Formats: sequence, structure tokens, C-alpha cells
Amino acid sequence: MIKTSKTGELIVISGTTCAGKDTVVKTLLSRRNDMKLAVSYTSRPMRDGEVDGVDYYFVTKEQFEDKIKNDDFLEYAEVHGNYYGTPKAEVKDLLETGKDIILVIDVKGAEQIKKLFPSVILIFVMAPSMEEVKRRIISRGKETADQIIKRFQTAYNEINEYHKYNYVVVNDILDDAVNKIEAILLASKCRVDRIEEVSVENQEEIIHEFLVDKEFVNEKMEIK
Repeated sequence: MIKTSKTGELIVISGTTCAGKDTVVKTLLSRRNDMKLAVSYTSRPMRDGEVDGVDYYFVTKEQFEDKIKNDDFLEYAEVHGNYYGTPKAEVKDLLETGKDIILVIDVKGAEQIKKLFPSVILIFVMAPSMEEVKRRIISRGKETADQIIKRFQTAYNEINEYHKYNYVVVNDILDDAVNKIEAILLASKCRVDRIEEVSVENQEEIIHEFLVDKEFVNEKMEIK
């Protein structure tokens, strides 16, 4: 019999601009009650409609820097003058309960996580084409022409990071993309490195010894 680890899986999901990774994760979580999205800390101001402890843990820049000094983060980064970081203790506690934990972070954050958790599942979500990325950016209707060009260039550069991940999922049809991620997670539960113990029950031992017995091998087995 095989005994496998009951510890949850740590899953990192990154992706290019307008790949739809947030929608993919939201849909995945709506299907599963055995996984949870890790809530990050940030030093940026809270926006309208956001809830502290749900969207982010909102702290001051000074509080965030204190947490850095205390080694409280699995990974962190400064983006446009604001800090973002993944809490170490909370993630480890949730994994011990058997929950699979999803982190939605960028490539640099994923590289930091990989060093701490070599068995982390790294999934890179991509749009089906650069033309589709362009269409999605423009359809938002929120950016200026210069901002659209910058986001498009960012997406182009991000694509070159896919080789740092274990899996690539193209988000063309949402349900198909989510199904592929579920298949990845199901397969990951069968990895050899999750096996903690292999034992043989008494009856199986008897059968095994009977089948390999030299005298038996040379005899004709009669089935009644």
C-alpha cells in the first residue's frame, strides 16, 4: 500500500498582460473547495470596493519594511513605488492543513518561491496570440495610446519567460484553460516525491512469496 503526503500543493500562476489569469483563478476557485488563494500584503492605498484581508492586507510602507526585516515574506517586490508580498507563516500553515494554495505573482516572485519550495507547481497562462492581447488591451478602453503600446511591449517581453515554468496553459476558451489546470493538479498528486511510505499487507506478502517460490515455479498450478 502507498501512503502519500497530506500536505497541500503550492501553486504559482503567472501570465502575460491580458492573459486572463485572474479570471482563470477565480473560475478555478469557484469549482474547488480544497484550495485557497493566498492573500498578499501591500503598501499601496486601498481602492474603492476592496476589503482588507480579502483583496490584500493593507499596511503602511514602514510596516511592510518591518516585515521584510523580520523575514515574514516568501517573496516580495516593489512595483511602481508600492510593495507587494506573500506572507510566509500563513501559507505554510494552510499547506499543513492539506489545502492547496494558489499564488498569483510575477516571474521574479515565482523564482523566489522556487528557491524555497523546489516542488512548487509553476503554471504560466498565455493569451492565444499577440493579436488577441492587443484586442483585449484596447477593449478595456482605459489606456491612452502610449499606455497601450507600453502594455503590449510588456506582454511581449513576458512571453519570453515561459520556459521558467513547469506548464503553459493557453487561455483561449476559459473552461478549457481551467480544465487543463485541474488536470495538472490531479496529476501532481501522483508524483513520486509525494510518496511517504510503501508497505505490503500480510496477505499480499503471502501471495508474493507463494508466486516467487522456486518449487512453485516448476510446478503446474491447478485451479479448483
